[in-house]
Amino acid sequence: MPYLVVMPSSCSVIPVHALARLARLEIEIPSWGFADTGTRFGKFLQDAAALTIHDKLDDAAQVHRLTGACPRMAVHALWDSTPGGASELVAAARARGLRIGSVNPNLFESQCYRFGSVTNEDPSVRRAAITHLLHSVELAQAVDSRTLVVWLADGTNYPGQGHIARRKRWCMEALREVHDAMPSSMQMLIEYKPFEPAFYHTDIADWGMAQTFAKHAGPRAKVLIDMGHHLPGQNVEHIVAFLADEGMLGGFHFNDSHYADDDLTTGSIDPYRVFRIFVAICEAEHALGRDLPIEYMIDQSHNLKPKIEAMIQTVVTVQELFAKALLVDLAALDAARSKHDVVAAEEFLKHAFATDVRGALCDWRAARGLPAQPLVAHRTSNYEARAASDRLPRKSSSGGSYA
Repeated sequence: MPYLVVMPSSCSVIPVHALARLARLEIEIPSWGFADTGTRFGKFLQDAAALTIHDKLDDAAQVHRLTGACPRMAVHALWDSTPGGASELVAAARARGLRIGSVNPNLFESQCYRFGSVTNEDPSVRRAAITHLLHSVELAQAVDSRTLVVWLADGTNYPGQGHIARRKRWCMEALREVHDAMPSSMQMLIEYKPFEPAFYHTDIADWGMAQTFAKHAGPRAKVLIDMGHHLPGQNVEHIVAFLADEGMLGGFHFNDSHYADDDLTTGSIDPYRVFRIFVAICEAEHALGRDLPIEYMIDQSHNLKPKIEAMIQTVVTVQELFAKALLVDLAALDAARSKHDVVAAEEFLKHAFATDVRGALCDWRAARGLPAQPLVAHRTSNYEARAASDRLPRKSSSGGSYA
C-alpha cells in the first residue's frame, strides 16, 4: 500500500458525546464526482469512471457502504436523467441503499447562456432559464429531494458589457419566482463564486451578495459556502460564524484550493482552515444546544485521483477534522477569552488540531460494523477492477462518449 496503514487504538481520545455528534454527520456525494472530468483544456479518462447514472449510483453506494456516512447522492438536472424518469431514479437509488439528495440546475452549458441566464439582456433567455429552474423544482419534488442548489455562471468579462444593477434586479426576480414555486418542505441554497467563468464581474460574487439574494428570495433560501470559491486570504470561518449567527448558513460544498476555485480534495491544502470552520460550527451548535440544519456536500474535481478513492479520502478527512473540532474545550476557551489570554485561547485550538484521532475513528467505525479503514477496504475489494472491466467495453462501443 502506498500509504500508511493506521493501527487502531483506544476510542477514549474522543468523548462519547463527540462520537454521537459525528455519527449524525451525513455527507452528500455528487453524481458528477464519479464521471470522467478534466480542465477547460481537456478531459482525463479513467478506466473505472462512471458512464451512466446507474454507474454513478453504484459508485456512490460503494462509498456509503464503506463509510456509513453518505446516504444521499446529489444529481444534476441535465446530466442524470433516466429513461424511466424520476421514479426509475428513485427506485435505482433505493435499491442501492441510497436516497437522491440535492438537485442542481444547469444554467451554464447551453449556448443561449453565453451572455448569462437569469441576467441575460434577452428576456426570452431569462424566461428559458427560469423555466429550467422551475423544472428542477419539479424534479426535486419527484425524487423527494428537499434541496435546490442554485449556482449561476452569470457575469461579464469586460467593462461596460452589462448593466450590473439591472442584472441584480433580474436575478432577484428570478430567484423569488422559483422560491415561491417551491413546496414548504424544500429549501433553496444560493452559491457564490468570485470569478470564473466571468472575469470582470460575477453576478453573485460573495457571501454578502448571496445572503442578500437569499433574503430577497424568501424564508426558505439560505447561503451555500463552497470552500474553494474564495479569494486568497479569505477568512472562511468568519463567514461561517457570521452566517450561522444570522440563521442564513444553509450548506457547504467540501473541497479545497491553493490559489482560488481549485476544487481540490478537502483538507489537502489547508486542513487547519477546515478544522477552524468546524470549530465555528461547534461553537454555533453549542450556543443553540442542537445541531445546525446544514447540508454537508462534496463538490470536487477528481481529475487525477481515482474517483471513489478520492471520495472516500474526503469523507474520512472531514470526519477526522470534525472530530478534532469536537475536542476543543469550549468552556475553557471562553474562560481564556474572558481574561484576554490570547496565547491560551489559541493553544486550545492547536492542541485539539494536533490530536491524532485516526486510531480512535478506526475503533469507532469497527464498533459500528464498518471497515476500520475505508480506503484500505476499498483497495482490497477489487471494486475498481470490476468496474473497469464492465465499463471499458461500453466506453469503446460508444466511441468514448459519456452519459
